[in-house]
Amino acid sequence: MNIHLENVNLQSTSGPNHFANKLIKYLKKKEITFNDRQRPDVRLCFIESHRAQFDDVPLVQRLDGIYFNSAQNYELQNANIKRTYDNASGVIFQSAFNKNLITKYFGEHKNSTIIHNGADVEFIESIEPMQAKVLDRYEKVWSCASSWRPHKRLEENIRYFFEHSSEKDCMAVAGPVKDKPYKDARLFYVQDLDIKQLVSLYKRSSCFVHLAWLDHCPNVVVDARASGCQIVCSSAGGTKEIAGPDATIIEEDKWSYEPVRLYEPPQLNFDKKINNDHNIDYNMNVVSEKYKEFLIKV
Repeated sequence: MNIHLENVNLQSTSGPNHFANKLIKYLKKKEITFNDRQRPDVRLCFIESHRAQFDDVPLVQRLDGIYFNSAQNYELQNANIKRTYDNASGVIFQSAFNKNLITKYFGEHKNSTIIHNGADVEFIESIEPMQAKVLDRYEKVWSCASSWRPHKRLEENIRYFFEHSSEKDCMAVAGPVKDKPYKDARLFYVQDLDIKQLVSLYKRSSCFVHLAWLDHCPNVVVDARASGCQIVCSSAGGTKEIAGPDATIIEEDKWSYEPVRLYEPPQLNFDKKINNDHNIDYNMNVVSEKYKEFLIKV
């Protein structure tokens, strides 16, 4: 089977493009080709297609969420995503939360499946934990990583760290931060790290905090879990589905899937914790096999 990827930038390290690189690596091991010079058997489109017309090649849309921020024109933002959805021969949702959200706005699709994001365990096992003298001064390293926007709740991540760590712990914050919500000797804003550096940080960390509001299926959480971190996340969204049975889940009010002001997330009550009943297999070998089976079916 030959696949053409659409709306993918393999030079980018963003979540979807990072996943695309992992998927290509593992599907090639399963005798799948990605030859743009040959006619494809199927097109795998990330989020939305920008082609003016659809052809007779089956199109599978991989969706990592849609727009629902009431402070923005979310219907216009979703228009081309829905156009792709309506023309797709199959749709891959990244989480049950993701599917519930999208079907509420776009309606049920005739052919869909849920496949969570996965971690390149082979690559992760080859990386050594981060070595840094500044970290050696502490007994325990915490970390968090994101493209920081208000709903990712950096301030809440750090507040959780302050309230649940000892004075012998530190926290590394990865990702560009313009306005630092806290300044403390135990906080390290390490800014942009490449994938290898991020995994190295995760493997040095015992705890990874991701208290984002209404996130879908963050690759950083999958990679951190596969690196041995215990995950702390919110119950609101799809993150808990990939966080593991030993994760700490902070309970939030259930969301009706109606539009909200996404960049004005509620403050969390850290005393409200629930057990996690999700335990998906995050190995990319398993995840890629699910992709292969669905693409062949389409």
